[in-house]
Amino acid sequence: MFKFVYRALYKLGKRGLSLYEKYLLNEVKSKSMPRHIGIILDGNRRYAKKVGLNPWDGHEKGAEKLTEFLKWCLELNIKNVTVFAFSTHNLKRDPEEVDKLMKLFKKKFEELATHEEIHKNKVRVRVWGRKEILPLEVREAIEKAEKETCKYGKLNLNVCIGYDGRQEMVDAIKKISRRVLNSEIKLENINEKLVAEHLYSKDLPDPDLIIRTSGEERLSGFLLWQSAYSELYFCDTYWPEYRKVDFLRAIRSYQTRERRFGR
Repeated sequence: MFKFVYRALYKLGKRGLSLYEKYLLNEVKSKSMPRHIGIILDGNRRYAKKVGLNPWDGHEKGAEKLTEFLKWCLELNIKNVTVFAFSTHNLKRDPEEVDKLMKLFKKKFEELATHEEIHKNKVRVRVWGRKEILPLEVREAIEKAEKETCKYGKLNLNVCIGYDGRQEMVDAIKKISRRVLNSEIKLENINEKLVAEHLYSKDLPDPDLIIRTSGEERLSGFLLWQSAYSELYFCDTYWPEYRKVDFLRAIRSYQTRERRFGR
């Protein structure tokens, strides 16, 4: 059925795509939405290379796409969104590219702190990762965005920067170990619930759906603990070219799956 509808609308070109998008939107809105979506924003550099731009221009386009993506999430009333923007391993990239990225992060977090749509829609902004490895001006911009939105919660936007899932678990182990050494908790009382309470995502549900763009099919250290029972969806489109119809297809795919959580 889905393929028949898509093929019929595809023949109509842009108008057909618009109709298909509306068809998908109505379909997904009639079913249960994921409470928490994780997304790996992959393909910025390959997109830039494809269209003849510098790598940092691809990242700029990717940042613009994230603004658009948040509007889609608000429209669908999705409460929690976690995006993987920059891993600790990305620091090994070309120094010029890393420098441009840091300037972009500074600019975008400053914008988030005062953005009319962020405040209108009560979006809470948080950054997960090792902030101490980021330049001071980036940390200050992050702090400002977090402070200005800390009382919101209609949509929780969590941005992973300087992040690595293994390191997150190591940090949680260290926190728990200190509490054991200080006699705050007993060793035998350590369980999954306690570990989860020491992760960045301690006050949020685990992601129901994780999307990765660009055609790569791996998590690359993203939310390793939290993704144990997440549904995974891989899309060939580079992140700057990601369309609303691509997003709706991912939601539809999630809605057709039977989630048994190991049972």
